[in-house]
Amino acid sequence: MNRKLLYVMMIIALILSACGGGGAGKPSVVRIGWSNGPDTLNPGLAWLAESYTIYELIYDSMYDLNLDGSFQLTVADSVSVSDDGMTYTYKIKQGIKWHDGQPFTAKDIAFSYTLYKNRDDFPTLHSYTEHFVSSVAPDDTTLVLKLDQAIPNIESRLVFLYILPEHIWKAYTDNAAEFENLEMIGSGPFKMKEYKPNEFIDLSTNVDYQSGRAKVDEVIFQVFSSPDVLVQAIKTGQVDMITELPNTSVEALKTAENVKVAVGAPFAPNISDIILNQVDPANCPPEADGGVCSGHPALRDKQVRLALAYATDKEKLIDVVLIGYGTPGIALIPDGMGEWFNSSIKDFEFDTAKANQLLDDAGYKDANGDGIRDMPDGSRPLTFRLNWPTSSIVAPRMAELLGEMWKEIGITLEPQAIEDDALTSKCCPALDYDLMLWGWVADPDPATLLIIPATDQIVTGYNETGYSNPRYDELNVQQGTELDHAKRVQMVWEMQKIVHDDVVYIIPFNYKQIQAYRTDRFTGWLDGETKLALEDVTSLMVIEPVK
Repeated sequence: MNRKLLYVMMIIALILSACGGGGAGKPSVVRIGWSNGPDTLNPGLAWLAESYTIYELIYDSMYDLNLDGSFQLTVADSVSVSDDGMTYTYKIKQGIKWHDGQPFTAKDIAFSYTLYKNRDDFPTLHSYTEHFVSSVAPDDTTLVLKLDQAIPNIESRLVFLYILPEHIWKAYTDNAAEFENLEMIGSGPFKMKEYKPNEFIDLSTNVDYQSGRAKVDEVIFQVFSSPDVLVQAIKTGQVDMITELPNTSVEALKTAENVKVAVGAPFAPNISDIILNQVDPANCPPEADGGVCSGHPALRDKQVRLALAYATDKEKLIDVVLIGYGTPGIALIPDGMGEWFNSSIKDFEFDTAKANQLLDDAGYKDANGDGIRDMPDGSRPLTFRLNWPTSSIVAPRMAELLGEMWKEIGITLEPQAIEDDALTSKCCPALDYDLMLWGWVADPDPATLLIIPATDQIVTGYNETGYSNPRYDELNVQQGTELDHAKRVQMVWEMQKIVHDDVVYIIPFNYKQIQAYRTDRFTGWLDGETKLALEDVTSLMVIEPVK
């Protein structure tokens, strides 16, 4: 037997023997398999959804997001709002403790919100503080948050602003982006026990949690190298739940002993993107900020992007890649966001002949007869680099199909999977790619997705296409403070149409959430709710060992 394989098997055996799940006198340990771990333990720097899964378990925020999309106060007993809608006063619960035993007070919340506001090098969480003027704690149980104007979505801004312990983070106020935060001291329902990057993260239950302790003692998230290994792990009982699985494995896994497959709407609606680097050289971030902007110049031509859109057979992608578990994507806002989704947009139909005509008319000819079109000036062929994160289950087959589809219009691809962190570096804000297959997870409010294509987000890396449109930027500012709900919906719809018509992205599909769990280990998984997210705190707080 290969010596490295033997070593891995011994480690797994040790983990299993140490983490037996729920026998008399033994700790109850839930083992969860996923394809990728967090990209950072510092909440201010995270891009990957896996990081936010861990933050939700370790940290508290002002609000919790329920599976039905509603919000509820978490660390506060009540909130009052001034008549002008610009001052929120929260009465904070007493007796909450940090994981290291220090008292949790309103001053920690004020410190955290101020830190996020002052750190424009925090690419995502900083944006939530856009209208914050000040966060102060006149005493240990009162938090006063002042805004520069009334806004329509305070809950969705605060729900992901994780509250940090001032007694630890104050030493890093000036260099918070350099803090690794390996101990992850929080106040949430689970504590950091052990972490090995790209291997596992082990969390123990916070028995003193202010809302009551979880019914299990420990949760281990384990990274698996491939989707096939992940599926095998749930079959053999190496793990108790897997957060995702290839759609091609669904039917076979449904017949596996003691395994249940759960299919439902994602907790956070998501979009799958074909991301096109279209940054104008004038908008390239400075080299000092990481800007490279090496995208193929043809992608700055809307006619080329339109041709790619017409040459993309979304129904085939859904049938082959998702085995039918999905719906065609259209707009930046996914259809799972209800009234925010612009259902009036007419998508580009699959039409290879029209795509070829667009390229012919725009001067992209096959100059040397090799089957690949060239730039109008003959400077280079239409050969695009296509990248995707190694953790993606669907991207490899999708890349293969796109290569076949786009070859029919004289465009070739150079496909390559890249490790998630490395791809983030190439993407954001370096813009050092041509095309990417990736996606975004949506907040309950559309503002977080809408900010992505804004011009001022190119330098932050949030705008990963480099797209710039003054009208879009104007609407983005207006919708962020529009209190008339109907008017705000109208603005959000117009913004989606702009992004669609300019082919900022090609949205191949919106996919369903598919997860699996063992029925012989733990019971109580919330797989019958409005949304499905078995790795979320909602399930992990209530599951318990099978008697």
